[in-house]
Amino acid sequence: MKIHEYQSKELLAKYAVAVPKGTVASSVEKAASAYRKILKKGRCTVKAQVHVGDKGKAGGIKVVSGLPRLKKVAKDILKKRLVTAQTGPYGLLVRKILIEETIPTVSEFYLAITYDISLGTPVLLACRKRGGVEIGDIAKINPKMIIREDINPFTGILPYQSRRIAYKLGLKAEAIEEAAGQISNLVKAFLELDLSLVEINSWGLTRDKRMIVIDCKMEMDKDGVFRHPELKKLQEASEEDRLEAKAGDLGLDYIALSGNIGCMVNGTGLALATMDLIKLHGGEPANFLNIGGGATVEQVKEGFKVLLANRKVKAILVNIFGGIMKCDTIAQGIIEVAKKIRIKVPVVVRLEGTNFEKGRNLISKAKFNLIAASDMEDAAKKAVEAATTRKTRSIKKTKVSKKRR
Repeated sequence: MKIHEYQSKELLAKYAVAVPKGTVASSVEKAASAYRKILKKGRCTVKAQVHVGDKGKAGGIKVVSGLPRLKKVAKDILKKRLVTAQTGPYGLLVRKILIEETIPTVSEFYLAITYDISLGTPVLLACRKRGGVEIGDIAKINPKMIIREDINPFTGILPYQSRRIAYKLGLKAEAIEEAAGQISNLVKAFLELDLSLVEINSWGLTRDKRMIVIDCKMEMDKDGVFRHPELKKLQEASEEDRLEAKAGDLGLDYIALSGNIGCMVNGTGLALATMDLIKLHGGEPANFLNIGGGATVEQVKEGFKVLLANRKVKAILVNIFGGIMKCDTIAQGIIEVAKKIRIKVPVVVRLEGTNFEKGRNLISKAKFNLIAASDMEDAAKKAVEAATTRKTRSIKKTKVSKKRR
């Protein structure tokens, strides 16, 4: 679960991590009021609040001086669609901006905490930033510059580890203690709030040897949100993909992609393999949808509704491995769903596992637009062919309708 930068900084402030004074605003008038409250005069930074990185490159971060200039910049950014490499061509609509004091720094650093998937434990990454060089480029050009510190999830980070990181960053004695203290507090926040990512880019050293968070990004582990009902309120539906939000409410694991073949699979590994095969045969998956190992008829039905709500979907591939649940039971569930929901696109079904022959027989005899597949490769080929044929027909219909006009 992603949250905005201003929300991240509010949480960090509760853990005694230094952040600039700031106020969020949703209109030019509120932005002006925030400026008067925080600064009254001088420079401030205006930041678009959207769930995406690289906001500065897209014109979503501006440093301004004076109230007239602030009003103009606020008007330009608010209601603007911010387009970055992460958003796609349509971008994200800016509904809120953060007005905060601009703090001059003498040095800037990168600091992040996430999980090392191979170890299953938190890891802290840090490095001293070089002028104009992105952290991703530093990792490629000189990976030795990246400082890594593994964190014990039970004890958190120990004092000597925090001091070692601060020392390796090149901080002087007068700044090391404060930096070490903030690192410890940052790790404490990460563990107590069940976060999956904290990324501070940049973490600044001021002239008076204070450390302050200039920019911050936070993501929460969705499986841990139930333990923090107060944090669940921070989620903004307007920032989430409509179908992803709907699927999440239904307990389905769904991620929207850019293709035209809808995928319904039980199991993460099987879902990834299915998408790989679709790509291998020249198709593009429209989504990742994992309905879980114990899928019910109701979950399958709701899954179909989510898939069909995407107008780009030209075919659906259902790839189910029947373990605890028998394949004939799953096949009967799909047929029941087809009876209740009007499915206009071809549906390719691959069943494997207990009673798979009975399941395939039911699918092949169904009077609906269901296509039985013998194995995963056959299923992927048939799905790509079905999506391609349907797309070609749609193009022909469009051309004919234009000629009639």
